Amino acid sequence: MDRDFLIDLFADFGPVTIRKMFSGFGISADGTNFALALRAGLYFRADDHTIPQFEAEGSQPFQYQTRAKTVTVNSYWQLPARLFDDSEELADWARAALAAAQRAALRKRPKARKAAKPKVSSKAASKPAVGRKPPAKRRTAKARKATRR
Repeated sequence: MDRDFLIDLFADFGPVTIRKMFSGFGISADGTNFALALRAGLYFRADDHTIPQFEAEGSQPFQYQTRAKTVTVNSYWQLPARLFDDSEELADWARAALAAAQRAALRKRPKARKAAKPKVSSKAASKPAVGRKPPAKRRTAKARKATRR
């Protein structure tokens, strides 16, 4: 799949951004990546809401081989081949994939940080804690000589 083909394919969906990624392209809308166009096909973002739709069509999740094993990526599923000929329905699937990607992004957002602890002034830091012995003072060279005599 080349860039021009993908732009035509998503014409009914709306404007998309297509960037080189891995051995193909990443496709995004509104700053959210929702599809991958790779050698093996076109994959849409999926989640618990949309996976049953892919399963009903007989689609499979994205898979790739490493030296040791086959890795399955359940968050991207192959687009059914029949949708390449139905641009309106493809646009509906693309909207669902974008919604799945946006839901995933909301789950990944970092939690709000806790309020920072107030800084302790240098005077307070130099005072010994209540109930503890103050740290021993360093003796000067003159004082050490005096104790040796």
